Amino acid sequence: MEWSTRVTDLLNIKYPIIQGGLAYLAYADLAASVSNAGGLGQITAMSLSTPNDLRMEIHKVRKLTNQPFGVNFAIGQHGRPFEDMLNVAIEEEVPVISMTGGNPTPIFKRLENTNVKKLVLVAARRQAEKAEELGADAVMVVGQEGGGHLGKSDIGTMVLVPKVVDSVSIPVIASGGIGDGRGLMAALSLGAEGIEMGTRFIATKECIHAHPIYKEMLVNGSENDTVVIKRTLGAPGRAIQNEWTEKILQVESEGKGYEELKEYISGIANKRFIYEGEVHKGFGWAGQVMGLINDVPTVEELINSIVKEGEKIRKAWI
Repeated sequence: MEWSTRVTDLLNIKYPIIQGGLAYLAYADLAASVSNAGGLGQITAMSLSTPNDLRMEIHKVRKLTNQPFGVNFAIGQHGRPFEDMLNVAIEEEVPVISMTGGNPTPIFKRLENTNVKKLVLVAARRQAEKAEELGADAVMVVGQEGGGHLGKSDIGTMVLVPKVVDSVSIPVIASGGIGDGRGLMAALSLGAEGIEMGTRFIATKECIHAHPIYKEMLVNGSENDTVVIKRTLGAPGRAIQNEWTEKILQVESEGKGYEELKEYISGIANKRFIYEGEVHKGFGWAGQVMGLINDVPTVEELINSIVKEGEKIRKAWI
């Protein structure tokens, strides 16, 4: 079956499936595997230390695939300038740049008069409308089920996606709670023209930086095993529930601020969990979709299974 949508046409990909930015995890091996399997893989810029590191990662992706890929900029979550990183992405003629968190206006201005396709992750209707006004080519809409940083309101994917679809004219990509062919077809039914998955791609063989214990927790956990941290800081994010996140929630409940929380919510604490498997000394982002994860396939096997299941559903509708 043909899977042509405005998203596949825009990004020049076979299937309307996009891999999320995944802080500290989205590097060349994973990105290239997703792109080779027909989706859009991405590498994460702001998890890298220097602009030259990003350049090397882009070169590595191009050695592993001749298909389109993207570079994700989490512009509001790392507290350091991104301009030099962005310059590298432009110099290397990266075909797609996605933006999460913060104000994307400076990136849009820098991308004027380029051929770069611009994707913006949003968590509210108004954010989507603003992204379209700024010149976004598509918006990725994440519902409250998603992993990592979310919107401040508790709106789920099933309601948020059609609300955004009715509010903008550019293509909408659904994110949050999606991990199989049923999720893909549900998203298309809501009016989206593609899906973005983050948590599901962590539990794949090519996500080589994720510790086996992290992947094991995604496979064995349920949809009830996540919590939302950092609400009191105005930057809510969904993570796997463990002793560390319970401590974070305790500190938040006591009304303490960033200074008291920073050691618990730092990138260092995140990396202890995801890289070293030290589950009692850090935290790992994950969405409620972990309740649907039962294995750790290759990326190709995962995407093929999503497409096959989607085709089966589509045939049943006809």
